[in-house]
Amino acid sequence: MSCKALLLSAIASGQGKTTVTAALARKLSRAGQRVRVFKTGPDFIDPMLLAAASGGDVDVLDLWMCTEAQCHALLAEAARECDYLLIEGVMGLYDGQPSSADLARHFGVPVLAVLDCSAMVGTALAIARGLRDHGQLPWAGMLANRVASPGHADMIRACGTAALPVVGHLPRQVESLPERHLGLHLPSELPDLAARLDALADALQLDDAVLASLPEFAPAPQVQPALPPLLAGRRIAIARDAAFAFIYAANLRTLAAMGATLAFFSPLADEAIPAGADAVWLPGGYPELHAATLAANQRWQRSLHAAVAADTPLWAECGGMMALTDSLTDTDGQSHPMAGALPGSVHMGKKLAALGSQAWPHAAGELRGHTFHYSSFDTPLAALAHCQRKDGRDGGEAVYRHGSVQASYFHAYFASNPAAAAALFLSEIPC
Repeated sequence: MSCKALLLSAIASGQGKTTVTAALARKLSRAGQRVRVFKTGPDFIDPMLLAAASGGDVDVLDLWMCTEAQCHALLAEAARECDYLLIEGVMGLYDGQPSSADLARHFGVPVLAVLDCSAMVGTALAIARGLRDHGQLPWAGMLANRVASPGHADMIRACGTAALPVVGHLPRQVESLPERHLGLHLPSELPDLAARLDALADALQLDDAVLASLPEFAPAPQVQPALPPLLAGRRIAIARDAAFAFIYAANLRTLAAMGATLAFFSPLADEAIPAGADAVWLPGGYPELHAATLAANQRWQRSLHAAVAADTPLWAECGGMMALTDSLTDTDGQSHPMAGALPGSVHMGKKLAALGSQAWPHAAGELRGHTFHYSSFDTPLAALAHCQRKDGRDGGEAVYRHGSVQASYFHAYFASNPAAAAALFLSEIPC
């Protein structure tokens, strides 16, 4: 089985890749096509929006964090099940190591350049040609975003050639997908998201002939080895709501594949940690946007302190760690008491504090992931360990241990080392 495949990239962030990818996924799926979407690089929010647009789960692809073998297996499985496979790139086409271009070249996926054409016409084609020729990449063409008028679209389309076609365009949107400090808003915060996605799909103009002429994408099947049952019989409670939403689909699959039973609960709804939980995971998210509610919700806090008192293993990453501290000061300077299970206080900043891929040199092997946060954590705790930046520079995130709690700004990608991931949820935790 095979499908048509595209990697949508651009010259930089802010060109509208997510909006165009979502519009294309929505348009194709409404036309009865089976669509699978992936996101290049570490990301939580874009995959949620792309999942809403396509109607299916969205995994991330990163040749370093996810490994080449896992990326191959994910793409091969998707290609057997869909008509169109879309991959949204990260930053600019050649940014990062590995970059979106590296992914396109490695798997032979044609690149569709998404360019903001709000202030240009023919120059957009010159930029697209440079993107194509700089790395000698498989090429699908260019899609003009933020086009001002039908006449503007006609002028851009007239500049296209057989070797560098203009596949389509998306008019400038008065309002589409709103943003804030960590990226786009969560789907759960946009009650009219379906209408927004439909409007984008309606506005997106495509040359169906160009899409139909794409080569067939059929990577060879690659079966991943079965994981050892390191978590067999263990029940892991996972916080999941608007405050704790940053969860890789692959992380859940990895835990389940090792035998764990997953039980979800919502601290925002003041739900207690599910009874019988052998371990707890507090993922990242936006606790700073819901600090007052979390501070007032006593039922979940009591269950948390009971779990800690019982030495239940607890892994808290980024936003999850922030919610465990003594206090959280938001960007308005308002301080909110948090759960108080981890000594120290968190202060939100207005500038990015850390960003990038990192790895934790764990006793069970290197566990890969990334960091992305605006806050700082002041704590008397000494670091249990430090992560290492992918580029070798100093400044990797600290990992803290306090009783049965382990916490860090580091977001772990469990599938990069299942044994190290399993250790986070076991009573004896190697470091």
